[in-house]
Amino acid sequence: MAPSTITRILLKDYVTSGYPKLSDFNIETAPAPTKDQLKVNQVLIQPLYFSVDPYQRGRLSGVKDSYVESYKKGEPITNFLVAKVLASTSKDIKEGDLVTDHDGKFETMYITDAKHVNKVTVSDGMEIRDFVGVLSMPSYTAYYGTFVIGKPKAGETILVSSASGAVGQMVLQLAKAQGLNVIGVAGSDEKLEYVKQLGADTVFNYKTCGNLTEAIRKAAPNGVDIFYDNVGGELLDAALANLNDYARVIICGAISQYNIKSADEIYGIKNMTNVLVRKAKVEGFIILDLFDSPHYPEFVEKVSKLYKEGKIKYKTDEIDGISNAPQAILNLFEGKNFGKTIVKA
Repeated sequence: MAPSTITRILLKDYVTSGYPKLSDFNIETAPAPTKDQLKVNQVLIQPLYFSVDPYQRGRLSGVKDSYVESYKKGEPITNFLVAKVLASTSKDIKEGDLVTDHDGKFETMYITDAKHVNKVTVSDGMEIRDFVGVLSMPSYTAYYGTFVIGKPKAGETILVSSASGAVGQMVLQLAKAQGLNVIGVAGSDEKLEYVKQLGADTVFNYKTCGNLTEAIRKAAPNGVDIFYDNVGGELLDAALANLNDYARVIICGAISQYNIKSADEIYGIKNMTNVLVRKAKVEGFIILDLFDSPHYPEFVEKVSKLYKEGKIKYKTDEIDGISNAPQAILNLFEGKNFGKTIVKA
């Protein structure tokens, strides 16, 4: 018998500065949608796993001029998820199918247009949770940044910030598979040990290393050819000071700057002149714009193969229960997660 109610996570208050708090969210019980409410080309789906990602911090802020629309107060938060189809009026998607939704609602059941979901199949050697893990948006982010922007060559040196995180752990493994010298940066000894297990040649703890510029220079005495930046701020500045000629700087995120409380706390980059001197390329990108790119199916095929062959490891930090989604979000921004944060519905 279908449940008569659902649980959903709503944004209660915008997070204009600092870290999100549990009080910024509402956990609400609401009447469950039914298949009788479906219109033409719609699906009723039951999420199985939700992805939690750093870019959601901007969506909590209420800012209107960001690269992705903010959540609205009183409405469900959304993100990438994998779900089971309970009912459908689409000729292409049937009851029982598995689908992903790139902007799915944090609800235990909801109705959406069929055009917003993609049918997926769990191949041998893979699990349903892998669609919000090794094959999720952060992994595609890692793939696109590394290969399309970074254009790595065997023997080059790549520096990866937040190397144990959702994006970083994939970057360093892809780079290592290409024959690069990989330097991983993380914020705890436990995370550094994991980064070494993934194949990093050199690691250091940005919280205890002292001077960051000198720490990078020691780790990369011959300079940095590619910097995959997930952090921004002081670490980005230190990396710019250590670039080689024609280096590539991939701007994926700036998590160190997401929770600042005032403009005075914004870190001012001091080493931009070195980008000119070193004839380096600095490029940012938004992966949400690139799911229609031919690189996406290429990513799914290549990474699935590497994963099933055991050539890629991927750590997830799984939180059980949709009611714990707000805590999972807090854990991510407070650095308490270890690996890719996911929530099991």
